Amino acid sequence: MMIKNDFYVKGLMAFCLLLLSCANSLSEEYEIFENQEDISVVTLSALDKITTQLSTIEVRQDQTVRFGTLEITLRYCRKNPPEETPETVAFLEITDVGHNNQNRKVFSGWMFASSPALSPLEHPVYDVWVKDCKIISGSEFMGKE
Repeated sequence: MMIKNDFYVKGLMAFCLLLLSCANSLSEEYEIFENQEDISVVTLSALDKITTQLSTIEVRQDQTVRFGTLEITLRYCRKNPPEETPETVAFLEITDVGHNNQNRKVFSGWMFASSPALSPLEHPVYDVWVKDCKIISGSEFMGKE
């Protein structure tokens, strides 16, 4: 009876050591990935109604990009997974700097790729609408800078 218990204890100790070493290596890998935050990037189409210039703009989360006299800031974007109804939404803040640097907020809210007229930017010179949203890893983004 003593031999079976001794064998059981040794086996249990070996299993605990194996489990501990796996947990340690997983925590090291998690720390590596923890520092590489995912970054949301929205793809917008922008139209200058005066020059008829159509542009594609990519804006990462909390970044401000300039188009004409507009400053466009992405706060959040989301794209439904493929098994759900297709929808891409973005929360944008758009400020018209103007030609005399007088900032005027012209849009702050959600834009929907499937229904651009639902929540449009109302501006006499520019139209902006959402095309796509993607999530890139921090390491992938750092390689592009």
